[in-house]
Parts: sequence; C-alpha cells; structure tokens
Amino acid sequence: MNRKTVALAFAGASLIAITAAQAAEVTVWCWDPNFNVAIMKEAGEIYAKTHPDFKLNVVDFAKADLEQKLQTGLASGVADGMPDIVLIEDYGAQKYLQSFPDSFAPLSDKVDYSGFAPYKVALATLDDKVYSMPFDSGVTGFYYRKDLLSQAGFQPADLQDITWDKYIEIAKIVEEKTGKKMLAYDPNDAGLTRIIMQSAGGWYFDKDGNLAIEGNAALKAALEVIQKIQTANIFRPAAGWADWVGAFTAGEVASVTTGVWITGTVKSQPEQSGNWGIAPIPKLTIEGATHYSNLGGSSWYVLSASAAKDEAIDFLNEIYAKDVNFYQKILVDRGAVGSLLAAREGEAYKSSDAFFGGEPIWQTFSDWLSKVPSVNYGTFTNEVDSVVAAHQPELAKGASVDDVIKAINEQAQTLVQ
Repeated sequence: MNRKTVALAFAGASLIAITAAQAAEVTVWCWDPNFNVAIMKEAGEIYAKTHPDFKLNVVDFAKADLEQKLQTGLASGVADGMPDIVLIEDYGAQKYLQSFPDSFAPLSDKVDYSGFAPYKVALATLDDKVYSMPFDSGVTGFYYRKDLLSQAGFQPADLQDITWDKYIEIAKIVEEKTGKKMLAYDPNDAGLTRIIMQSAGGWYFDKDGNLAIEGNAALKAALEVIQKIQTANIFRPAAGWADWVGAFTAGEVASVTTGVWITGTVKSQPEQSGNWGIAPIPKLTIEGATHYSNLGGSSWYVLSASAAKDEAIDFLNEIYAKDVNFYQKILVDRGAVGSLLAAREGEAYKSSDAFFGGEPIWQTFSDWLSKVPSVNYGTFTNEVDSVVAAHQPELAKGASVDDVIKAINEQAQTLVQ
C-alpha cells in the first residue's frame, strides 16, 4: 500500500468516524425545564456512559410553542430543523399519528410493551402498531388532609372504596365540623370530569375514535357528579391553576383529587408533613366503574425522517424501557412516576414517605397505574374538552344533564368534521 492509498484510507476512516459521531447526536424537543427537560438530560448522561459517541441535544420550548413548531414542520414535510425525538402529550397522540401518517417511527418491533401500563400503550397504538416510548403517568389519587378528616370523625379506612355520593356526604360533614370545603374546583375546567369519566372506561370518543357524547354512560355519570358537587356547594371556587393550587397548599380545603404529578406540590408545605394521606379516587356506580384513572401524561416519539433514528430508538429503549434504576432516580429527584411497571420493584418505589405519615405512596400509585382503564383519546380531545368545560357552569344553574349533553354533542359535531 503506497502513501497515497494509506492517506485515502485514513481519510475514509476519519470520514466514517465523523459520520458515526454525527449520526449519534440526537436532538430532543420537550417542555418544562424542571421535569421533562431535566429527566431527558439525566437519561442521556446514563446512556452516554456505555455509548461514548452519543450526544444529546435537549431543546426546551414552552409547550404551546413546541406544538405549533411541530405542527408546522410536519405539515411542510421538510425534515431539516426537526428533532429526532419529540415529547407529545397523550391527549394529542392520536391526532398527530392520524394527521401525519408515516411521520413517526413505529417501535413495536423494538420495544417490549408488555412491561408498560396497558392504558399508556393503547394511547399510542394505530393499526396495530405502537409508536411511543411511554413516559410519565398521570395516574390519579384522592389526596386528603388526615387531620381535618379526623376532626370530622373520619379515619383513613373510612375513605377506602367510597363512591362519589359518599364523598359528597363526607364533604358536607367535613365543612360542618371544620369549616373547610372539601375541594377547590374551577367550573370552567373539565379535568375532574375527565378523571371521573375515564375511571369507568369512558371518553369523549369510543374505542374506534368516533365521537361518543350522547349515550355515553360514563360521561353522563361524570357530569351528574359534577352537578352534585356544584349544587351541594362543597367546593371552594378556583379561578385558574395558581388559585386552585393555593387552595390546598394553604390549607383552605380538605382534599384534592388529581394526577400523581401534584405530589411535589402537596409536599411543598413542610409544616403540613404527617397531615396528608392518599386513597383511591371515589368511583361511580355504573357498570365498569373503578377507583383508577389518569389525568395528563406524555410520551416520547421518534420521527421517521430522523437521520439518527436508529440511535434515538436504541437510546429510548435502553433507558426508558429497561433501566429500572433510572426510574428510581427520577422518582426521587423529580417526583416522576414512569409507566414501566418493573420500576415498582425498585427501592425508591418501596420506600415510605414521612410527609404522608410513613405510607409507601409511590408503591401505591404504581399499583393503581396498572389498573387504569384504557380509552381512545381520539383526535379532538382538547377541542371537545373545551366544549364540555364551557357547558359545565350550566349544571350549577339547574340545567338537566341530558340537555347539557345534547348541547355538547351538537357543538362537538361541528368541531370533528
């Protein structure tokens, strides 16, 4: 081999090395620097320990800005400037998958989905292919002030396996004995309606993604509960997120029913340590009713046009689908409850929490996670949800639930055409 051949061979090898290094750089789009961004960076650091050429570029957006930029990029069909991995809220997953076919890489042949909470897998399934790497869960719980409930004559055992009617009955006694409302509630937010509806396996859409407002037993029962809560006046009105959070962190209400992601906020008041407990959410009295539901949550998606698609998939699979220790760390550091069921066997999940009186709350939430009913969020969940929220105040004024459902259906029909 002459000098020129050696030089060319060396140059070729260098080019291959550079190309490999470039291909291994993965760009991620997500939101929330203290949660999703920080967690993804942690995942990248762990993966890089065994893949030294791997580089992760995590770009932080406001959620609305990310969604707008992703929508524009996918619609243009131009891959330049797009990420390799993007975080998508579960409520919008089907809209993206159906609106932009072939834009996301199916992961079914690479990921063992039997290890994840079934409801999370179902949300990202289209035509028998699964497209997401399931991430955080919004599994719900009924957080309550043990000290206030005790003053009203109730012990933790009294809050297990209760119905929504029993919850309202307890709420009236709590206010009578303590002067505190049971919950903070914003009539213009449909989050509680969604929690109650999914707990019975229902949604605004049927299993095939078709609009299902009229004749929807779970939605009707959920709105009946909402009407009872409003007419019984067991709530402290909340105007937006900050006011809602302030109501329970300031001790103005006796409970909050929402996703597990609120745990860090509940624990933000150290003087309340030992005064909080958790119980399964109350259930409806219709067929299919359970004590388990979900609110929120997101998952990771790989773009099909990504030049680093293989690296991106391998990275997600190694960390998010297999690394149980990773889930222990993000639970402790960020309060993130992942949807990988094997994480329940880790020490962090088994540990007790002094703030909650020594209860193993993470183990409890992860057990509930596997029992959340699967539903199809369809392609217009956010649009229909805004319609439901707009009509909820009518329930407090005496409108019949059937009339409200009819009005919701008529308006929703125009949105999903």
